[in-house]
Amino acid sequence: MSIAVTNLTKRFGNFAALKGVSLTVESGELVALLGPSGSGKTTLLRIIAGLEQPDSGSVLFDGEDATGRHVRERRVGFVFQHYALFRHMTVMENVAFGLRVRPRRVRPARDEIRQRVLKLLRLVQLEEFGQRYPAQLSGGQRQRVALARALAVEPKVLLLDEPFGALDAKVRQELRRWLRRLHDELHVTSVFVTHDQEEALELANRVVVMNEGRIQQIGTPENVFHEPADAFVMNFLGNVNVFHGRVVNGRVQLGPLQLDCATPGVPDGEVARAFVRPHELDVDTQANGNASFEATVVHINAAGPQVKVELTTTGGEHIQVEMTQERFQALQLVVGRRVFVSPRQVKVFVDEQP
Repeated sequence: MSIAVTNLTKRFGNFAALKGVSLTVESGELVALLGPSGSGKTTLLRIIAGLEQPDSGSVLFDGEDATGRHVRERRVGFVFQHYALFRHMTVMENVAFGLRVRPRRVRPARDEIRQRVLKLLRLVQLEEFGQRYPAQLSGGQRQRVALARALAVEPKVLLLDEPFGALDAKVRQELRRWLRRLHDELHVTSVFVTHDQEEALELANRVVVMNEGRIQQIGTPENVFHEPADAFVMNFLGNVNVFHGRVVNGRVQLGPLQLDCATPGVPDGEVARAFVRPHELDVDTQANGNASFEATVVHINAAGPQVKVELTTTGGEHIQVEMTQERFQALQLVVGRRVFVSPRQVKVFVDEQP
C-alpha cells in the first residue's frame, strides 16, 4: 500500500510541529524519518497512523483519502519505542490481542488465531517463549513481541516509532539487521522514526531528513549522505569539520588554501562555510605539494578499525581526522607532532545555519 501526505500542518498551542509537509511512500518501501528532537517526525508518523489529526492537509492510502478515518479502519500496525506490552498477558496473548478484540463478525476462529500467532512467533524467532510474560524477556525479545503483535492484524502499513531507542548498542545492531531481513521477506510498506543516523542509513530504502517541522531532503542513504541538500543535512549526518572562508573565482578561499568547490553555483565574494568529513582529510608529516595547512596533534584514539585524531590548527581551530590503522602506523603520529592537512572533498554552503 502506498502512502501520500500532502501539505500537512499541525500545531500544539503556539508550537508548529509540522509546516506544510508533503511525502510519498511507495508500496513495499522502508522509509526512515530522521531528525533531531522536535523536528516533527513522530507527529508525522502519528498522523499517518490516525493517532493525531492534522490541522490541514491530507493522508492518502493507495490514492484513497484516509485523513478522517479512525485508526482502527486504517489497517496500520504501530510499534512503540517502549513496547507497550500488556504485562499481565503471556507472549502469545499479547500477539493475539489485536485479533481477539475484533468485532465478532470479522474475528478469526480461536484455532486460526492460535495458528497465526504461532506462525508469527516463528517468524520473529520466539516460538519457544509463547508462555512467558514480558518481564521474563530481554529488551530485544520484548521489541520482537511488539513487532509480532503489530503484524498479527495483517497491516497494510507498518509504523515504528524509535523502535530500538530503548536498547543497548549491540542489541540495536542485531535487531536492525533482523528487521531489514524481515522487511525483505514481507515487503510491508514501512515507515520508522529515528534520530540515529547510522540506523536510518543502514535500514532504509529512502531517508527523509526533517528539521523544525519541515522536510530538508529526501533521498537514498547514499544520496543524502554524499549529496546533502543544505548545511543542516551535511552537519546532521555524521561528523564534520567546519571551516569559514570566502568564494573567489569559483573556488573556496580558506586562509592560505584555495580549494575546488564541490557545491556548484556559489557566487564569488560570498562568505561561506566549508564542510569536510573527518575521513576526507589527508594527513602527512611534511608538505607534499598539495594544498594544505599546518596543525598539531592533540589527541589520538586508536581503538577500532579507524584511528581518530584530533588536531589544532595554527589559528586555534579544533578539527577531527579519521584514517586507517595502516596509515596511522606509517605516519607514526604522537601527541604534539606537527602535521600538514589536505582536504580532499569540500562542501560549501552560503548563508545557511548549521
